[in-house]
Order: sequence, then structure tokens, then C-alpha cells
Amino acid sequence: MVDGPFAETKELVAGFWILQVTSKDEALEWAKRCPRPPQGRMEIELRQVHELEDFGPEFTPEQRAAEERLREELAKKQ
Repeated sequence: MVDGPFAETKELVAGFWILQVTSKDEALEWAKRCPRPPQGRMEIELRQVHELEDFGPEFTPEQRAAEERLREELAKKQ
């Protein structure tokens, strides 16, 4: 029998939030408000998520068109 990638259930990743903030400091303030477990250790990892606009002119019109086609194709499958 294989238990999976987590040796014990206390190591299980419980979930995630996606927050739209204007700065890292704002993200840290939100992280400080996260509910804490009654006992045990908790880790919070902050990751930046980029939007297409963040890539500027490097994201060419051809790439934008391909991205739009992919999004439309995925929407049809739902």
C-alpha cells in the first residue's frame, strides 16, 4: 500500500488563497490575518502570480492571439 506523497496527514497541504494586492507589504498584512491551528506548526508561503499585462511588449500579438484561442477552446470544454 502506498500512502502518497505525505508521510502523515498533518503534513497535508490544506488549501490556498489568491489575493489581489498592490504590494508585498499588503500581502504580508493579509497573511497575518490567516486563521491559526489550535496546536502545531503552520507555514504560509507567499507567491506572486503574474497577469498577461505584466509581460508588456515581450508578450507579442501572436502570443496573445494564441492565448485567446486556448482560453476559448478550454471554455468550450467546460
